[in-house]
Amino acid sequence: MRSTLVRRSVLTASAVSLVLLATACGSDKAAKDEPKGGGTSGAASAPAADPAAKAKTAAELKQLLVTQAEAPDYVVKEAAPDEVTEAAAANATTKTECQPLSQVMSGAGAGKAAGNAATKTSSKPKKPAADASEADKLKAITDALSVTVTMVGLNSYDGKGAADAFASVKAAGTACAAGFPGAKEADTGKVTKVAPGAAVSAGDEAVAYAVERDLGGEKVSTQLVVVRKGSTLASFYSVSPATDAEQPKALVDAQVKKLG
Repeated sequence: MRSTLVRRSVLTASAVSLVLLATACGSDKAAKDEPKGGGTSGAASAPAADPAAKAKTAAELKQLLVTQAEAPDYVVKEAAPDEVTEAAAANATTKTECQPLSQVMSGAGAGKAAGNAATKTSSKPKKPAADASEADKLKAITDALSVTVTMVGLNSYDGKGAADAFASVKAAGTACAAGFPGAKEADTGKVTKVAPGAAVSAGDEAVAYAVERDLGGEKVSTQLVVVRKGSTLASFYSVSPATDAEQPKALVDAQVKKLG
């Protein structure tokens, strides 16, 4: 019971209102043969960034966020501005080279984006059949508490800003493989490992990480995917309250498709 309470209280600060109950998750399964910069799309070379590109405004990005109709396997809700602000504070770090990672984990965008928008999603738990046994109904309740919750951030930049921001995330993934501290020395939920996640093929270039965190002595893992499409970065930071977070592939595909 104590372990459960610690897990919930810590991720109340880390995920910050992604769900009504706090979340945590765990997995350390990255393959050693993945690229050091994280699981990537594997493209030989990314399309060159347009130096004359104009950033999209927050209003324009909001219209590009994935909707409920476009992501039917998820529950999609708008993320309030204070949720992103609080998430940024919760994921902040004093280690400068790791800040691009902490920024995209909160949906705030690496570096200085000109436009920002965010939403939050959760995978839909399966409902038990009307004639389900008591055991199946109990399992359905347990499964409902284990959904993967994802903060989706869209961040747009002028010129080559998006390409530079993406590069900074990849550099941070390598430099911060051994983890990084929080902004406050006593913070729990600090990152203890950044390992390659399952390779992602989306947008102009993409990278994925399994981000391990220490929650009251228990090592758990979250999932992070960052995709660049033109002058926009899309980030997906996933957590789960009772099991390993799953990389939200269908959500990533739906969001990147909407970016054009």
